[in-house]
Amino acid sequence: MPTGTCKAFSRMTADRRPRPYCSMEAPSFTEELLGQPYFEEGVAAGFPSPAEGESHSMLDLNQLCVQHPATTYYVKARGQSMTGAGIEDGDILVVDRSREPQNGDIIIAAIDGEFTVKRLRYQGQIVQLVPENPEFAPRTLTEAEKSDFFGVVTWVVKPIR
Repeated sequence: MPTGTCKAFSRMTADRRPRPYCSMEAPSFTEELLGQPYFEEGVAAGFPSPAEGESHSMLDLNQLCVQHPATTYYVKARGQSMTGAGIEDGDILVVDRSREPQNGDIIIAAIDGEFTVKRLRYQGQIVQLVPENPEFAPRTLTEAEKSDFFGVVTWVVKPIR
């Protein structure tokens, strides 16, 4: 099982740009996957329904959440700017660096060396990073700022207790 703490984006790519990484050793995706029982029938979130039996398969969250193992990393969300998108302080974000950010995607971005998670919005030639909390203002990116995108958030893992 991997251990360690996530270090924020301090390794460099071949072209000297910072790239995200975690200091913990990533699990090998050729190793045996850790499956847990998965009840495909689902559970009613409204009124209870009669059980349809005890049929289940095994579910590995890596198989569910990680489409591109070589380009996927995890990062812990901090702050309250994305609560409207269901991202709260302490949630774990699954981020895929192989996906090209599209209008409306939630992304990890660096602006002048500071990292943030925001919704990407294109309006013509204007590029904005938009929070999902009305207490925070959108940020319009300018050519004077050094900005990089470090992947698209594909999943949010959150505790409920």
